[in-house]
Amino acid sequence: MGSISDELGSILGPGRVDTSEATLRRYAVDQAPVIDFQLPLAVVFPESVAEVQAAVKACADLGVPVVARGAGTGVSGGAHATRDCIILSLERMDRILSLNPDDETAVVEPGVVNAVLNEAAAQHGLMYAPDPASFRSSTIGGNVATNAGGLRCAKYGVTRDSVLALDVVLADGSLIHTGHQTFKGVAGYDLTGLFVGSEGTLGIVVGITVRLKYLPREVHTIAAFYPDFRLAAAGVLAVGKARVQPAIMELLDGGTLVQLDGIHGSDLSARGTALLLVQTDGFGAAAEADVVREVLRAGGATVTSEANAEAERLVELRRHSRGVEVDDEYRVGEDVAVPRSRLVDYVAALEAMAAAQQVHLKVVAHAGDGNLHPTFWIDRQGPDADAAAMGRLQAALDESITAALEMGGTITGEHGVGQYKLRWLGQEQPEPVRELQRRIKDLFDPAGILNPGKAI
Repeated sequence: MGSISDELGSILGPGRVDTSEATLRRYAVDQAPVIDFQLPLAVVFPESVAEVQAAVKACADLGVPVVARGAGTGVSGGAHATRDCIILSLERMDRILSLNPDDETAVVEPGVVNAVLNEAAAQHGLMYAPDPASFRSSTIGGNVATNAGGLRCAKYGVTRDSVLALDVVLADGSLIHTGHQTFKGVAGYDLTGLFVGSEGTLGIVVGITVRLKYLPREVHTIAAFYPDFRLAAAGVLAVGKARVQPAIMELLDGGTLVQLDGIHGSDLSARGTALLLVQTDGFGAAAEADVVREVLRAGGATVTSEANAEAERLVELRRHSRGVEVDDEYRVGEDVAVPRSRLVDYVAALEAMAAAQQVHLKVVAHAGDGNLHPTFWIDRQGPDADAAAMGRLQAALDESITAALEMGGTITGEHGVGQYKLRWLGQEQPEPVRELQRRIKDLFDPAGILNPGKAI
């Protein structure tokens, strides 16, 4: 019997299977820290549902693990290669199959880029609401795999809230359709919701029906600069108490502002040591923005009413607020969420643990829903870091997770568990819950070939 790459090449034809060293290395990892680097046996590029089915069936017959991949923008290692696997890249399945303005729905292949769908929807006065910071490159399939969030989550929800139906290839190569074309539908168990966020461990999503929202006619952006990050976090609660629902409410600390200034030539750090960026939308956007400005000024902020160009610039800078670096063993960005009422407490805890462990810290947050992205890092001289410093970095990461859980939070708000966060999953989910999830995994994937060692 030949190798799996030979088998797939004969089934799918030329141009669909790549085993070159450069390609294997490129597709072996996403943007997460690498715990166990493995080269895949091959990278497969199907261009149709039938080709995905054929590839999965061939791998099932030979017991070869399959790791599905979108654009590789994930930061939890959900698309890292595992031992002796094939990477199934869905990037060539990038067609918008239908867009129905009257029903306010679209049907897309998994490789459609988030921004491309939004451009198509905008022509009809509609938008696809979930907007991860990587929306210009991340794919809808990848967003579904991790139940991705984004800046507009505070008002419009996460990916799951916009997915109506899925076409899914199961571990034996069979194809099923879940969900419905209507906004409402409660027949049977919610298998669509189960697949969203399952990180490719239960099936491979090959078609997505999404609900579209109305493109706002009016948008107002407010920049509130504070002398203290905790005061800015308190401003988030003040807006909530005013019963205003912003579309975007983003929080950036002083370290982030300094980094953005250095990268983009902005002057944010000269205007304050923390920035709360609030955006209201819709026909009531102006009135809501007036309330927000009044509330934030009362809380000690220097509040500006930005022109359109400035508003767009600030939102764009926020999307790049993790900087140009990719997480590695010396710099790790986290993705925790806490109840909004504990934002101030959690920020204080982060600052204390960073000081105690002598590591650097910067924080950005989707403050409207309590989802924070603290980044810890250590200095290094040359290619290596001091072992003691590495120990302090890991201790800070562990403490940040423990503190979030103690405040009623979660280890991941939108990035997924992947491979990297498995070490903390047991702290959040007790064994009976994890065993139930393993039994669900066994039902859908009895041979364990779909993205093994991830998510659960």
